Amino acid sequence: MVDPADLIVAGSRIETRAPDPARDSVDDLLPGLVVLPGDARAVAIALEWAARKHLSVVIRGQGSKMGWGARSGPIEVLLDMSRLDRIIDYQPGDLTVTAEAGIRLQELNRHLASHRQWLALDPPFADRATIGGLIATNDSGPHRHRFGTPRDLVIGIQLATTDGQLSKAGGRVVKNVAGYDLSKIVSGSFGTLAAIVSATFKLAPLPGASATVVVDRLSIDRLFEVTAAMSASQLEPVAFDVHLSHPAGSAAPEITCLIRFASFREVVDAEVANATVRTAGVHQDCRTLEGDAERDRWTAHVRKPWDVPGTVIRLAWRPSDMRRAMGELVRIAGAKGFELVGRLGVGAGCVRLEGDVEDQREAISQLQQSDAVGNVVVARAPLAVRTPALVWGPRRALRILQALKAELDPAGILGAGRGPS
Repeated sequence: MVDPADLIVAGSRIETRAPDPARDSVDDLLPGLVVLPGDARAVAIALEWAARKHLSVVIRGQGSKMGWGARSGPIEVLLDMSRLDRIIDYQPGDLTVTAEAGIRLQELNRHLASHRQWLALDPPFADRATIGGLIATNDSGPHRHRFGTPRDLVIGIQLATTDGQLSKAGGRVVKNVAGYDLSKIVSGSFGTLAAIVSATFKLAPLPGASATVVVDRLSIDRLFEVTAAMSASQLEPVAFDVHLSHPAGSAAPEITCLIRFASFREVVDAEVANATVRTAGVHQDCRTLEGDAERDRWTAHVRKPWDVPGTVIRLAWRPSDMRRAMGELVRIAGAKGFELVGRLGVGAGCVRLEGDVEDQREAISQLQQSDAVGNVVVARAPLAVRTPALVWGPRRALRILQALKAELDPAGILGAGRGPS
């Protein structure tokens, strides 16, 4: 049986202390071990040791999403992946990269930029988010419209499980489909099934130019018409977003649509001109942003739900049913106020709810029961809101999740109850 001293020999650093609340904003943390493995094998050994000891484990990257998920139970071991921050393999000609789970997205993209490439993810707090944390929460941003979520970009993965084994699936080429798709299984699992050790991603070229068409002061009906006009066109924006603000007591929401194009300069100019004509046919209040103004606008847009304290939920809707979904949001949450940042073409977004805790609980419950929206889950919230039933809503695939949990984490030590299984 391994003890903490053996973990050090196996390649981990051990800190016997209470985790730092500034980074580890999870609940009911007990003073105990923080284990910092130095390589993949050390991760597997640490998990096997914790399973033998029946110690509750939570996995952390840089801590940017430690307050997400359901309220946790006691945590006896914090598995800190920050030392696993290396690029293992980079093939610019194949547009693929393999990196360890603890590397920050910003650092990875800084390295890829030397070859005019990037991992096309733009979540909030990209300066802190690690690739392991992004996969574990399946978090994304406006570029989801063109490139998808982390689960869409992962083509290979290495996991450490609580039996001390290292497992791989996929490969380092985009067309490799051998084996079980473990990357899809652990995407969105919140670290409840296994520890993500490394991952291989397909990359995208960095565009030569970018511009954004901003359509301001829309009504819900006008927003629907702009969305319909874009959907009926042959235009290919890289991002197609909405910001909808409905302060408490307001008669109607304030709505802005952002449509971003990124490619060669001539292509961007042509698509912006085409989009401007199409949107102006529906609503005259539109303008174009480029350069620093465009970058700053998107940075502020992505962070809007998160920069103000309050409960933030993630939800989805059918793009063809967008008008009804927005109307339902206004009906359920409008009296107390809310703010939405979402992907119009995909039908997904984040909503910050206002009002007191009971107002928020009631709004979440009603949204989870509505057939106009779906996949309503809580990301950030006060402890009183973060019960498993409210955070994850109706878990229609619960039996499948439980079966996966029993297979990959039979001792039930991972996640401390934060995740969906």
